[in-house]
Amino acid sequence: MIRAYKFLMRPTVRQAASLGEMLRDHCSLYNGALEERSDAYRHASKTSVTYGRQSAQLKDIRAFDPERQGRWSFSSQQATLRRLDKAFAAFFRRVASGETPGYPRFRGINWFDTVDFPKDGDGCRWDSTPHDPVTRVRFQGVGHVKVNQHRPVAGKVKTVSVKREGKRWYVILTAERSQPEPLPATGRVVGIDMGIANFLADSGGEFTPNPRHGRRATAKLQAAQRALSRFPRVRRDERTKNHQRAVQKVADLHRKVRRQRLDHAHKTALGLVREHDFIAHEDLKIRNMLKAPAPKSDPTTPGGFLPNGAACKAGLNRSISDAGWGVFLTILHAKAESAGREVIAVDPRNTSRTCPECGYVAAENRPTQEKFHCQNCDHQTHADTVGALNVLRAGLARRQAQPA
Repeated sequence: MIRAYKFLMRPTVRQAASLGEMLRDHCSLYNGALEERSDAYRHASKTSVTYGRQSAQLKDIRAFDPERQGRWSFSSQQATLRRLDKAFAAFFRRVASGETPGYPRFRGINWFDTVDFPKDGDGCRWDSTPHDPVTRVRFQGVGHVKVNQHRPVAGKVKTVSVKREGKRWYVILTAERSQPEPLPATGRVVGIDMGIANFLADSGGEFTPNPRHGRRATAKLQAAQRALSRFPRVRRDERTKNHQRAVQKVADLHRKVRRQRLDHAHKTALGLVREHDFIAHEDLKIRNMLKAPAPKSDPTTPGGFLPNGAACKAGLNRSISDAGWGVFLTILHAKAESAGREVIAVDPRNTSRTCPECGYVAAENRPTQEKFHCQNCDHQTHADTVGALNVLRAGLARRQAQPA
């Protein structure tokens, strides 16, 4: 089992400058490799440059530029080239499948925030001073950096990454461990129905409120973005101190909302996993749910369009994104795997329109967003609770149908 850990680093001023230089030089390597691939393909010979060929050039590049490229770990530079190779592989896969390709782009220094080290001990060392009460991580060319390790790392550290978020620096570890001991069985099962008015409703009739972190931060974000909009659009290196502070203010507010959303998802998922042996949820296609409605041409007006509900759909999309269903479900599956619990996704169609008492299915069974009233047996309850009950039944049926 592979698990990731993210810890805040507390570098000195000199170490922070060295970390910034490391990102700058890896960004330069990435852009240079991208330019070589593009130029080779534009040539009349249509030459394809592979990762193996570019990796073989690293030795000469490091010897030619020892003050910059030669300072950093050879393995981390190989990881940067693999990152570009994966971007091209994804580009060609999308071309072959008929999707929007998205050719790999050159990265600005402020848009290149991560450096990977494929192996602990090769250019980096986690817990580099075990005799020191303060945890430190060592990077080649930077030194031993203090780490705020807020929880223990279980298992053997496999990879180490450096990530910059605003003015903060983080170290991200992946550790391999054996399957942990499962939590004691509770004998309880649950189905959950994701929503917007309530974050989720379970089959027991309980509701988890939607914190709406994004909506609560709207006023502050709007004020910060208005302040930022007063500055002219210039290159990043030409921004004044006030302009930089305005940019940082907007970024900090977005970062706070994201971390609040993650915190809520972790706590909600942990509660479900601790209390239930089996969890069923809707198999939501969130990307499809966020699509804008297609425009409707007005046959009576050349070049005109009829109302298509785009404004209402935009508001719904914001609420769906603010709820963070995708993040929550990813965390739920990871925590369930670690705890030895079972999670199954089921088809969500008609789960809120099917009566749990008699099985009658009709759109009229749900007259409002919250109310469920069966037109056949007169059963009445909350519509989200009905959805959770039907999700649980479908999940249990799917589990029984699976081969042993």
